[in-house]
Amino acid sequence: MKSAPATLAFVESPVQLLNLLEWAHTATTDLTVVVLSPLDPMSRGQLRRMAELARGEGITVRWEEARGGAAAPFRTIGGLLPLLHGAGRIVIGDPFSRYVQLLLSITGARDLTVVDDGTATMEFIAQLAARQPLTRWHRRGRRGPRDLLFAPMSSAARRRLTPSRRRTVEVFSAMPVDTAPPGLTITRNDFAWTRARFGPPRITRTSDLVGTSLVETGVVDPDRYITAVASLARTHHATRYFAHRREATDKLHRLHIETGLEIVRPDLPLELIARRGPIGRTIVSFPSTVVHTLPLALTGTEVRVAVCDIDPVWLTATASPRAQSFLAGVTGTARDVQRLTPMGSAPAAGR
Repeated sequence: MKSAPATLAFVESPVQLLNLLEWAHTATTDLTVVVLSPLDPMSRGQLRRMAELARGEGITVRWEEARGGAAAPFRTIGGLLPLLHGAGRIVIGDPFSRYVQLLLSITGARDLTVVDDGTATMEFIAQLAARQPLTRWHRRGRRGPRDLLFAPMSSAARRRLTPSRRRTVEVFSAMPVDTAPPGLTITRNDFAWTRARFGPPRITRTSDLVGTSLVETGVVDPDRYITAVASLARTHHATRYFAHRREATDKLHRLHIETGLEIVRPDLPLELIARRGPIGRTIVSFPSTVVHTLPLALTGTEVRVAVCDIDPVWLTATASPRAQSFLAGVTGTARDVQRLTPMGSAPAAGR
């Protein structure tokens, strides 16, 4: 039987796997990656492609159908127990994931690393420093029965992710970090692996827009979002819209009809798509991870990244009270980007 690897990593999204490859580029370790596969087809497709890239780097990748039915979690965790008990370091991409929190409660690893899961990393560090419960920023304050059921596990995970004399905790991130708890090691992700493997890209004369799942998460009104995208497309002469992997098909169809934009469903994270090219001379995004990561991935090119703030009137009535301040912080802390004033704030239907 193969012995447990020195480092065991758990990823659930393509972006997490990309940032794990960036971390592995800076570390020397015997690494096995466990993909806790999601159910949505776009995420699965991108993860398959990223897994191929990881294997090409000599990394062992283990694909787990971790959500394929009621028995899947028990089967997955049971099969991982020898690796969990033997690994000296655990690397995770999403500390808010209940699946990951459960795995953290089982492992005895002394060293923990959190690789970027986008802007959620900023919220994770802030909550850890404030000793707050681990809660995603777009969730409203009310806690349902499932939240109460998993509350003890979430609290245990937060304790495991807090540095102590017995345990080291590292965060590998491209995100800005203002306040970190004592003892937390912050390692800068500058996308060295991406820049070494891909590009430089061919740059077109037009602009590209980057989509967001803020409508799907209930934060932004869909009518206002489409109006804003149309206005940005006209102003910046954009021809393509790179869809977020969680964007709904019907919304994307409506975007295409109303804006004329070519809708692109990327088969890899946007940092790799942009680095491979062709890519627009200007990339326009709403507040999201890419306003922090694309300037790093495209260092040395002439591509300009611009970010359009979210107008408060675009928010839905059910959006989290923290939504506006969090999104403003994502934009305000971005480096090497152009700030754009919100546009296209026509009244939403039914209001």
